[in-house]
Amino acid sequence: MQRCSTIIDARKLIKLWKSQNKSIGFVATMGYLHEGHASLMRRARAENEIVVVSIFVNPKQFGPAEDFTNYPRDLQKDLDTCAGESVDMVFFPEPDEMYPEGFCAYIDMDGIKNELCGKSRPEHFRGVCTVVAKLFAIITPDRAYFGQKDAQQVAVIQRMTRDLNMDLQIISCPIVRESDGLAQSSRNAYLSQEERNAAPILIKALRKGERMVLEAGEKDPEKVIAAMKAIILTEPLARIDYADIVNAVSIERVARIRGPVLLALAVFIGKTRLIDNAMLDVA
Repeated sequence: MQRCSTIIDARKLIKLWKSQNKSIGFVATMGYLHEGHASLMRRARAENEIVVVSIFVNPKQFGPAEDFTNYPRDLQKDLDTCAGESVDMVFFPEPDEMYPEGFCAYIDMDGIKNELCGKSRPEHFRGVCTVVAKLFAIITPDRAYFGQKDAQQVAVIQRMTRDLNMDLQIISCPIVRESDGLAQSSRNAYLSQEERNAAPILIKALRKGERMVLEAGEKDPEKVIAAMKAIILTEPLARIDYADIVNAVSIERVARIRGPVLLALAVFIGKTRLIDNAMLDVA
């Protein structure tokens, strides 16, 4: 497994593989890897000749009061995980490699970023789009793999690549969950044992919403949202950031539940903000 911390070294390897007409699958991460990340690597391994993983805690997508400094990091463990999944190259630049002095070019977008996480984290997707575009320019993958847990992020990246005519395929992969239904996330490491016991309230709320829509045929999003919120509020450690139902492609709020929709939650468990969602295709 090749290890690169500079853009010039990463590009040398990419050029070599491209000259051999090898397909490249890419998994962009912020490290502290878990089974969800590993599942993306395995999908990339199955569908491409070369697999590249990036590990970069992107400062541009954190707000001033957010957890950039304390975001969990364990590079050696991450490298071991990548080696175990037969990754061909890991790219782990420092912030000043990605954002040298004088950096001033950003990618932003309207509409799709403004709902859900965009409401409480207004600069977040500007940072996401900028770093992902830079990584795509460096790695030039044929396919890039993202987890559906970050459903809005996937939709934003899909829209960015389409609008900017980027020549790659964005592949969304299923959420990987713990045995009690909690979506795997690097931020789960922040949870105390009491908070970890409380965290499955998110999936309980989502399953209630799913049953209302798929089994009871409920089409009114406000009724489903209210039911999900009521379940979350039974947990004393939980504080709702948002509970919403949006179009799964445009991320716009829906007046009626039909077509591909996203039941989306962001909930603080203690001080830790967790997100989760359920994708439904409703006739």
